[in-house]
Amino acid sequence: MAAAQAPLRPWNSNLQHSDRERWICIYPAYVNKKKTRQEGRRIPKENCVENPSFQEIRDVLQVLNLNVIVENKQYSREKSKELAYRGRIRVQLRNNDGSPILKEYPSRDSLLFYLGKMIPQLKTRQSKPNEQPVQQHASGSGGQSHKKGKGKRR
Repeated sequence: MAAAQAPLRPWNSNLQHSDRERWICIYPAYVNKKKTRQEGRRIPKENCVENPSFQEIRDVLQVLNLNVIVENKQYSREKSKELAYRGRIRVQLRNNDGSPILKEYPSRDSLLFYLGKMIPQLKTRQSKPNEQPVQQHASGSGGQSHKKGKGKRR
């Protein structure tokens, strides 16, 4: 009779909020604008980012001085097995007494909305669109680069 009452995953009452098993998990798919709700997106599209990486999520959360760990895990709903889609972030949200570490971000959802707002402001995101057209114009006007397309080879 005791076996029927035992939970599938036993809860250890000795775990503290500082134990890594109690930290929340964030996969990049949670804030990916290109994913549907069924594919794992957790917040509305207007608050999401296109193809965030686990490195970007880690960088944004480290600025908040939260305890962050990167794990090499694949999201179960992710169809692609490529390395670019791997990565899970674990974040400590609560102190051992149960109070939030940061009062502005007491829950996973509040942290996901913050990620959606801050990832586009990263320098790596802002420099990509500006650098590409400049490089294209510079290589096109100079005529020195023959790697751009198949048409004009001499």
